[in-house]
Amino acid sequence: MSELTRRGFIKLAGAAAAITALPNYVSAATNKKAVAGTGGNHYVPYAQRKSPAAFVYFTRDLSANGLVKIFDRVKGVLAGKVAVKLHTGEPHGPNIIPRPWVKELIASRLPDASIIETNTYYDGERYHTANHRKTLDINGWNFCPVDIMDEDGTTLLPVPGGKWFNEMSMGKDILNYDSFLALTHFKGHVMGGFGGSDKNIGIGCADGRIGKKWIHTAEGQGQWSIAEEEFMERMTESTKAITTYFAHKIAFINVLRNMSVSCDCEGVAAAPVVTPNIGIVASLDILAADQASVDLVYALPETSRHALVERIESRHGLRQLSYMKEMGMGNDCYHLIDIDNGDAEISASDAVKGISGKWISDGQ
Repeated sequence: MSELTRRGFIKLAGAAAAITALPNYVSAATNKKAVAGTGGNHYVPYAQRKSPAAFVYFTRDLSANGLVKIFDRVKGVLAGKVAVKLHTGEPHGPNIIPRPWVKELIASRLPDASIIETNTYYDGERYHTANHRKTLDINGWNFCPVDIMDEDGTTLLPVPGGKWFNEMSMGKDILNYDSFLALTHFKGHVMGGFGGSDKNIGIGCADGRIGKKWIHTAEGQGQWSIAEEEFMERMTESTKAITTYFAHKIAFINVLRNMSVSCDCEGVAAAPVVTPNIGIVASLDILAADQASVDLVYALPETSRHALVERIESRHGLRQLSYMKEMGMGNDCYHLIDIDNGDAEISASDAVKGISGKWISDGQ
């Protein structure tokens, strides 16, 4: 079956399944006998990992130029209509990726791309599409099309090999794109421990009423009743639906800047930033991108990393990494390529050498 035919079949099958499933709000995928894994509070040092090594590119240049420069290392897989998934934030959110950086990237490299988002599961300023669009305008996301993908409905995408899901409910408009860029603000998260590419995709593409509910809430229990290892696994399975759908037409960029222990969904209520800025990583391997980002944080001096590491481990967020590996989504070993210094291969500890103390604003 050709790529075009295969993708067309998935689109039609997913849309048909969604029509059947939506009226009952029942996930056909929940496996009541599934048991969550363990170890999400235990960091595995690089020397103890075994996998092939992916390539992860790194720059310390936290600017529009740095973002464009590192994007150029992974842009080759992006073609056709490109979806750019980033967290656009709650009103006046202080820590989101600076709009001028994204504007420059899209204007210079992706002029026909759309930013994509979905409505939230929590009741806030992005819960309904109308308010969501007001928030987008407040935060300055008005320089290119922004597609709220579940505005006009949902679709089901398969989750190959899932433990908790056979399929995930996504914003319907995901079917309109040919390739995908996960442009992620790496930071902490109140439930996930950290928000990297996995969280940006798994939560960010699931629709606000069905998909996000399946991830966060056990059937017959209160909202947000899923936590720790099981939550990480459910979120990661949602991500696998997207990475499988786009296959080899997906790239990942994590921006390690303004890393509060809070997610951008907390907006102006986010905890103060006390973790120093590090840089930007990019890869075609989602696990390698998130693992390298975590390794860079753990490589910081203890006083600089303490708050974010405590948030990651107390929520068992490291289960995101081990489960991506179990799901065959990538590699936790990698070559870290320093594009600022002649593409030299470096370690995470070399990358953060000289970074210490509290966060200092870069003025952006």
